[in-house]
Amino acid sequence: MDRRLLPLLVALALPCGKGALAAEWQGSLRGTGRLLVDSNAPRDFTDGAAAGPGSDLALSVLGVAEGRGTGERAQVVGRYELGARKYVDYATEDTLVQAGALEGSLALGTEWGVGAEGHAKDRRGGSRAYSDLGASLFAEYAPDVRLALRLRGGARRFVYRPDHTADFGGLELGALGRYRLTPRHTLSVFGEWGSRRYGPLARPFPGVSASPGRRQDGALVAGVGWAYRGPVKLSLSYAFQEVSSNSFGETVLRHRLIGSAGVRLPWRVTLLAQGTLGLSRYPDGIYLSPEIILVEEDEGQNSLSLRLARPVSARVDLELSWGIWSTRLPRNDLRYTRQVFGVGVTWRDQD
Repeated sequence: MDRRLLPLLVALALPCGKGALAAEWQGSLRGTGRLLVDSNAPRDFTDGAAAGPGSDLALSVLGVAEGRGTGERAQVVGRYELGARKYVDYATEDTLVQAGALEGSLALGTEWGVGAEGHAKDRRGGSRAYSDLGASLFAEYAPDVRLALRLRGGARRFVYRPDHTADFGGLELGALGRYRLTPRHTLSVFGEWGSRRYGPLARPFPGVSASPGRRQDGALVAGVGWAYRGPVKLSLSYAFQEVSSNSFGETVLRHRLIGSAGVRLPWRVTLLAQGTLGLSRYPDGIYLSPEIILVEEDEGQNSLSLRLARPVSARVDLELSWGIWSTRLPRNDLRYTRQVFGVGVTWRDQD
């Protein structure tokens, strides 16, 4: 997951006064341990002539803490995750991850609210270590229980440890809207735009001898989603992403379709499934940094994951999991495929 240890972003405390003293607090803890069989422990790309990537056994542990404090007009919500993965043979892929998110909001009347949010994610170890953090201010409008709108603006900083030419910082703007069609059906639309400024000079385009200056990218994301909450939980979303760069070879267009389902099976077994289909296009005809594809946990453009869980007590679940991730880079025919099988136990404690 993430590389350096990062503290949680500074918390927004509830305002002093009767509203703060009368705040209601809720929290939960969850811990998961899994034994994994990883078919591509080094997460390598291969071509048709190359030998397959190396497989390995790994032990994975994850702890999650969540909390919420609600006052008369204010609310604070926080989440912290700490995870680690230890391989038997590929010790260079051992990782330690911390991730935190914090949000504080204040109601302005019955329909409007304002607040601040922040996130931090840090990965130590492995070949794709990075730190990602950001903070923003937001305004919300919720005239009734069916409609909710949020606008936000803030800053983001990304540090990619193996190659600091991929480090960037910049401003971000975002919008999110949700509309509840019925008690079980919800539609959402979202959009984000970010300005990314890098340290090195931009690579000149063919036929141009001089660099246009420091590399600058514009990142645009827009999408729509649908969710159903009933006997079966379903969700489906589509997102379009465009990263336009003044550096040759760094512009990319992506389409992503993500679906998930959760259903109760006989013998108190729950099945959770998620699938992703992606299509990428590189207008310059090359993609210079294939490792960046694997920075996020989705690990590429196409994936399918299944998880079976069954409670053995009020606080303990047994789990079986399987996932496959794959993608192919254009022009050079490099391929990436990885499967992970897991068996584990989850413990939870909730107020």
